[in-house]
Amino acid sequence: MPTIYYVRHGETDWNATGRFQGTQDIPLNDIGRTQAATAGRMLGDLLGREQRTPAALSFVASPLGRARLTMELLRGALQLAPADYAVDDRLREICYGDWEGFTLPQMEKSDPQIYAARLADRWSVAPLGGESYESRLPLVADWAQSLEADTVVVGHVGTARTLMVALGLATPALAIEGPIVQGAVYVFRDGGLEIYS
Repeated sequence: MPTIYYVRHGETDWNATGRFQGTQDIPLNDIGRTQAATAGRMLGDLLGREQRTPAALSFVASPLGRARLTMELLRGALQLAPADYAVDDRLREICYGDWEGFTLPQMEKSDPQIYAARLADRWSVAPLGGESYESRLPLVADWAQSLEADTVVVGHVGTARTLMVALGLATPALAIEGPIVQGAVYVFRDGGLEIYS
């Protein structure tokens, strides 16, 4: 299995206010742009210690704007042409449907029954009008199985959680717990996960 260097997109104003973005194309804020460049420098340092050349890796991002700009700022920090990367829809965030733009209290108020069911089983219960992590898993697994070279990826929280399950590194119950940090580099390699932040 090729090594995957995974970066979550930088912060947006919706992240900062606890609003769920899903497929909404919310731009990076100033903090998010700084996080993207920081992740690029961190990745550059890591690759330098590994005696690897960034240009020798593949680069792919989610099609959503916040992931694409993160990738472009990251590549700029690596002194690579910002726009020279692939885009793959299998890496996009899960859709939160009617709840996109909502905070958790707003979700609960809009449909208490679905909210309670999802609280009990965040992996397989979809948000109101949206997708579950479980429904995205085959797409992320298919993407991972298609890799032919070590790859730098910029994606989302949902993508990272499903990737952990797709690679056999976590059960669904474990994968949905804990943060996926912005500005960090997650390295999936040799059947394990290392986090650099």
